[in-house]
Amino acid sequence: MTELVIRPLVAGETPLFASLPDRGLVGRAVLGDAYGMIADGGEYRPEWTWVALRDGVVVARAAWWAKPGDEKPIALDWFDFTDAEAAVQLLRAAPLHAEYSLLLPPGWREKPDVRAAAEARMAAAQAAGLHKLVERYRYSWTVDCALPERTGRLEYRPEPDDDVIRSVVRRVQEGSLDAHDRHDIEKYGRDGAVEEFLRILTWMPSPRSWWRLAYTPAGELAGFHVPAHNPSGPCIGFIGVLPEQRGNGYAYDLLVECTHDLVARGATRIAAATDQTNLPMAAHFARVGYPVSEERIDFV
Repeated sequence: MTELVIRPLVAGETPLFASLPDRGLVGRAVLGDAYGMIADGGEYRPEWTWVALRDGVVVARAAWWAKPGDEKPIALDWFDFTDAEAAVQLLRAAPLHAEYSLLLPPGWREKPDVRAAAEARMAAAQAAGLHKLVERYRYSWTVDCALPERTGRLEYRPEPDDDVIRSVVRRVQEGSLDAHDRHDIEKYGRDGAVEEFLRILTWMPSPRSWWRLAYTPAGELAGFHVPAHNPSGPCIGFIGVLPEQRGNGYAYDLLVECTHDLVARGATRIAAATDQTNLPMAAHFARVGYPVSEERIDFV
């Protein structure tokens, strides 16, 4: 077999990346995205974009992403191939590491061609050393969706003290159903998981002043919500309820409030996500009127 050449791209090689035959059944193509380098108005850096070639033909490709100014990638966005073994070798050879989120259309398991494409990528990612963490729902609320009225059950206040926020986050993470929370606690410890959580929130371009703590009429702290903007646009940054307040349906109140806050700031589309195993939160998204736009599988 012809020797495999694995290398990063250089400026001007976007057509080479695009030359890989791909039906667009899974991955970034599900969103209608096209690869483009920063120099050409896109989002990707050539040194973070790698290809595997045989006889000059691309048989596997991968592209990592971070927002401008970041020193290392935070996500493996593109991972496609016609040669699975070449794809595994590419991921092993590239000196880049980040979470991989495989994007899928809703109900992908019931579509044989989509399922085959998804399972091929999952197998290659795992063979390269990535580990499946969780399956998630992605939501996209638009102005065409109904938005329930605020419930009026909670009072929302800004909290400028970062140490107060740290203590709230630490409490919210107790018994969390979120797989990323549990993963971070195992990896970094309780305090480290809080700092990782805050690092992600402050990485977003939306202002810290948008964050809100929620209180009951009796003055008891109930939870925390973060209306945010990620680099792609408005999103539900976080919804969390304290352990002692769970069971009251407050996550619904927080989600409604968070959505209203973003709409008041001009949002016409709001992205969100939750673990498929987090049945209570998934039910709240459905009740508020967030349709599932994609599914995704996260690998770490």
